[in-house]
Amino acid sequence: MFIGEYHHQLDEKGRLAVPVKFRRELAKGAVVTRGIDRCLFLYTKSEWFKLAERLAKLPISQANTRAFARLMLAGAMDVSVDGQGRINVPEYLREFAGLKGKAVVAGLFNRVEIWDKAAWTTYKVGTEKNSADIAEALGELGV
Repeated sequence: MFIGEYHHQLDEKGRLAVPVKFRRELAKGAVVTRGIDRCLFLYTKSEWFKLAERLAKLPISQANTRAFARLMLAGAMDVSVDGQGRINVPEYLREFAGLKGKAVVAGLFNRVEIWDKAAWTTYKVGTEKNSADIAEALGELGV
């Protein structure tokens, strides 16, 4: 399980330190891909396989499902945790997420999100501002 918010620096070669508590699980193999809200999603191989199977079963006749599958699957890249606990984030994914230096690594149970720090701060402030409305809507869904 991935939880928590961690602040790290992306180095000049595009390497990003993975929080220590996430490394053991990700060391078994990981996949990074384009996420939603201009962040990156980082999955263990086993979680990625589950998601990829679900995406492959979506009807290709629907434009939205094709677009989402392309976003997630074509943008994916296998990554591995190096001896210093870092992953190498491909340049095209760094560009997609606007990662230039300071980054936030956020654990979201079965995945990790990687955000540009400024983008994360903007997103978090907006979400916190609307937290009562969000909670009410989730309450209607039984959460």
